[in-house]
Amino acid sequence: MGTTSFLTRARGLLRIRNQLVRECLAELLSTFVLIIITLSSVAQKITSFETKGNLLTSYLAGALAVMVGIYTAGGISGAHMNPAFSFAMCLMEQFPWWKFPIFVFVQTLASFISAGAVYILYYDAIWHYSNGTLTVSGPRETASIFATYPADYVSIANGFLDQVIGTGVLMVGIMGITDTRNKAVPKGLEPVVVALLVLSIESSMGSNCGCPLNPARDIGPRLFTYVAGWGPEVFRWVEGRG
Repeated sequence: MGTTSFLTRARGLLRIRNQLVRECLAELLSTFVLIIITLSSVAQKITSFETKGNLLTSYLAGALAVMVGIYTAGGISGAHMNPAFSFAMCLMEQFPWWKFPIFVFVQTLASFISAGAVYILYYDAIWHYSNGTLTVSGPRETASIFATYPADYVSIANGFLDQVIGTGVLMVGIMGITDTRNKAVPKGLEPVVVALLVLSIESSMGSNCGCPLNPARDIGPRLFTYVAGWGPEVFRWVEGRG
């Protein structure tokens, strides 16, 4: 009886009543889940010399991570997890503009924290694979675990177009899936269908630039690699990555 009363009081004290704070925490958690699964799949693939993962497993993990993220916070913050999606929601007048910079900051922060968690999780594997040198290019580079880099034949203009088209297809697809006037997706299965959409885009548009589709997914981890030892080269257009 006493334990139950204590737990009830504790829940009352810990409960967050401010709606904005609740949404930000939900967005932080959902984005963290999305990015830690996505980056971990890449880390497993690279550091194992592709013996414990490959391109398909990375794409599949990234798509399923989107599904998990939406199930985690979709009912609280909408589980945007992506500044591009938040921006699209603002344009559609389904999300207030004043919340946009707040959500972008939270999404980027969550991605940065996720990158740190993946670095800790795969610390020994990263240093073993890289022979003790953190590089952005070369046969033992490890920067691509955290951020996406273009193939050596891709120009800046082509890379920009690649991301505009890929992210545009993602936004159009999500709008169609969530539009109640459209052919309805069975209630509760929307995250699964969005995950399949992401998987289809990754499988068809991933060769040029790695198909990040999410500014926060790229910027947050890239900032982490900058401060963690990879240096300013992570912000350069790297060619001949080997």
